[in-house]
Amino acid sequence: MHQKQTPCCGVARFLTLLDGPWATLIVRELLQGPRRFTQLREALPGISAHTLTHRLKGFERHGLVTRTAYAETPPRVVYELTPLGEGLRDVLEAMRKWGDAVPEAAVAEEASLEVAGVAELGGDTACPFSQLTRGVPQRSS
Repeated sequence: MHQKQTPCCGVARFLTLLDGPWATLIVRELLQGPRRFTQLREALPGISAHTLTHRLKGFERHGLVTRTAYAETPPRVVYELTPLGEGLRDVLEAMRKWGDAVPEAAVAEEASLEVAGVAELGGDTACPFSQLTRGVPQRSS
């Protein structure tokens, strides 16, 4: 029987838990505070309900997110980052800073295609990553 191996380094562990294009974007939204499923869907144009559900369940299983279900009608479920998940704030901030330093010419064609796709879906084309440092409570060092 094949035994699963633990990833050998921190980068491999990160990629194991946050693989795929939607994972980091979901965490970005949750860094702003607790969110309901519908709020996450609205903030992530193009994500399917299946993908969002799958990602949130995985995050919960790995201890990055808590899921709180309230016994109300209609039912209300809120997702929130755990302290482990909140630890990704510095990682996403570093990614934002790195991305801001990349010359526009290096990403111009790809970015124009993505903005067009978001606009077609009726989404906001403003950069939501800027919200990581403006108007969002930062954890104390």
